[in-house]
Amino acid sequence: MTTRRLMPGLALLSAAALALAACGGGSAEEDAAEATGAAGDAVAEETTEAGDGASESAAPAEFPAGSTMAELSEAGTLRVGTKFDQPGFGLANLDGTPEGFDVEIAKIVADALGIPEDGITYTETPSAIREEVLETDQVDLVAATYTINDTRRERITFAGPYYVAGQALMVRTEDAETISAPEDLSDTSIRVCSVEGSTPSETIREYLGSPDQLTLFAGYSECADSLANDQVDVVTTDNVILLGLVSESDGAFTLSGETFTDEPYGIGIAKGDVEFCEFINETLAAADEDGSYLEAWESTAGSIEGAQAPELPAADECV
Repeated sequence: MTTRRLMPGLALLSAAALALAACGGGSAEEDAAEATGAAGDAVAEETTEAGDGASESAAPAEFPAGSTMAELSEAGTLRVGTKFDQPGFGLANLDGTPEGFDVEIAKIVADALGIPEDGITYTETPSAIREEVLETDQVDLVAATYTINDTRRERITFAGPYYVAGQALMVRTEDAETISAPEDLSDTSIRVCSVEGSTPSETIREYLGSPDQLTLFAGYSECADSLANDQVDVVTTDNVILLGLVSESDGAFTLSGETFTDEPYGIGIAKGDVEFCEFINETLAAADEDGSYLEAWESTAGSIEGAQAPELPAADECV
């Protein structure tokens, strides 16, 4: 997609102040580089490097000295954690670069920081490690179908939400009449699949007749494979994720019944970085105003059959 340079209404500082900030930033940069290097080994996922284009960032540093925005803008790079196996939101293409609505939202934030697309580094971030990669400074933000909830807020700060999904059930098409609501899962013969560390995996437990019915994998593509191979009978997560899997099933899978939760997707950042959170919220509001938010949707998840164009939700308070 083509994004326009956004100018959120944050306080802009003078060039002199920025020069002082740049001169004083060496130690912090060394600390950050050391932390990133130490933590990098802990992530066993693929990482797509930005390449030399990061040096092409031309935006002046016009952010409060010492802020995350000033540091990222000056560096010209943004480290993004996202999913690599979710059609429409974050799916790695043939060269390993993820594509989808989450990815486009991250690009909008990068653009507002003056960071070009080739200055973005993507790290695959399954549900179970989303808080960890922020706490260990392996990424600057996580945009990965990341439901905002109070438990996660104890460890990180959320900007947004930028989208509200709803949990649903995906079944083999021939089973749609017999499994059409979460209450049907009280039948202990029905096998259910979801993803480790996800909100849907916890929500669905209250509907099961036995905890043994639930199988958890690292990613939804493994659940879809198990559904195709008759190893499970239901895959449950947010409807928009399932729509992407249905679209790739050639009619073998279908969504059954209605959504039964609200899942507000936020952008995860380091705990307590209220200034960066507010910047992101203002950036999303500006993207909604100039049309780039809807453009991001229509070019990704919005192109999947059954997907409905969203309205940008009101932002939560940054805490």
